[in-house]
Amino acid sequence: MTLNDILTNEELRQHEFPVAKNKIFLGHAGVCALPRRVAQAMSDCAHGGTLGDQEAFVMHRIAETRQAGAKLLNCSPDEVSLVGPTSLALSFVAAGLNFRKGDNILIYHDDYPSNVYPWMALAEKGVKVRLLNTRGLGVIRAIDVMGQVDENTRLVALASNHFISGYRLDHVAVGKFLRERGILFCLDAIQTLGAFPTTVENVDFLAADAHKWLLGPCGAGLLYVKKDLQEKLNPPIYGWHNVRNPNFVAQEKIEFRSGAAKFEAGTHNLVGLVGLLAAMDLTLEIGVDNIAAELLRKRAWLVPALQAKGYTVLNAEPKPENVSGITAFFAPGKNLAELNQKLADAGIIASLRTDRKGQNYLRLSPHFYNTDAELHRVLELL
Repeated sequence: MTLNDILTNEELRQHEFPVAKNKIFLGHAGVCALPRRVAQAMSDCAHGGTLGDQEAFVMHRIAETRQAGAKLLNCSPDEVSLVGPTSLALSFVAAGLNFRKGDNILIYHDDYPSNVYPWMALAEKGVKVRLLNTRGLGVIRAIDVMGQVDENTRLVALASNHFISGYRLDHVAVGKFLRERGILFCLDAIQTLGAFPTTVENVDFLAADAHKWLLGPCGAGLLYVKKDLQEKLNPPIYGWHNVRNPNFVAQEKIEFRSGAAKFEAGTHNLVGLVGLLAAMDLTLEIGVDNIAAELLRKRAWLVPALQAKGYTVLNAEPKPENVSGITAFFAPGKNLAELNQKLADAGIIASLRTDRKGQNYLRLSPHFYNTDAELHRVLELL
């Protein structure tokens, strides 16, 4: 199945994406609607569990899921852990590193809370938490990072894409700069994985759940830990799966398993895992580059169309590497909560978001399967 097949065959589109039958779903930067094949994989897994040992039914899928994740991230399967929510994976990194007295870390305070609180908590351990200064909401340029680290910076934790402004981080440029200076780089990739190429050649840690652009289930996600850092990152959780226990006999000494399993403490979320695998297979089938090009095409039309209606669009004129699938906008005096409800009443799912100052934004995040006709219908109602 190709992108063109989906966009030119309405019967196929509605079959593969059932939400399209009755709604115009533009909320992929929030929580996605599941494609049919993802829901079917999860249903088959649950049904298989009624026939015997749940785990035995899908154990072979664990290796397949690591392999699919490795293809998306361009890494080794043994660097891909299946730990669930982004918040959990980021907390593993924050709590699992050993920081020295005098170390500092650099974060962005107006990032999504999942990528703020785990790092803020390190202040209790004596780590200085520095907050990145930017020119605008979510506008994190490589030069901003370069100018705000110093000889004591141990780690920089940023998102690959801001969840409101839609400003996409040039994580390659940032990562190269940090690596040259021996500074660790942790990337929250939930807003780009499945939408734009998000590979880890210049990243040390990466976390992403499946329930946004990957079109997968909630609570099923990936944690990437660079191979040569796996021994240095010790998870704050212990279980039968990540600690060595021959024949399930607890040993006198705690020794973590090596590789990706080190960060998977217990039994996997099996239903979520097969949904994640089906979602990644779909993304790989359509092609990340193809998806990215389609999202950029849609946004290139949306921005001037919204401006023509008097709206101010965030990140309206970015460099190509900073464009994403998110389009957020507002207008002075416009009640966006009422507008969002108007859209919802018409079967159009968008998102209402608010910044630190209390400014509301209406956020549209169409995916590759949304049609031009759907976007035109939205504009008619705005």
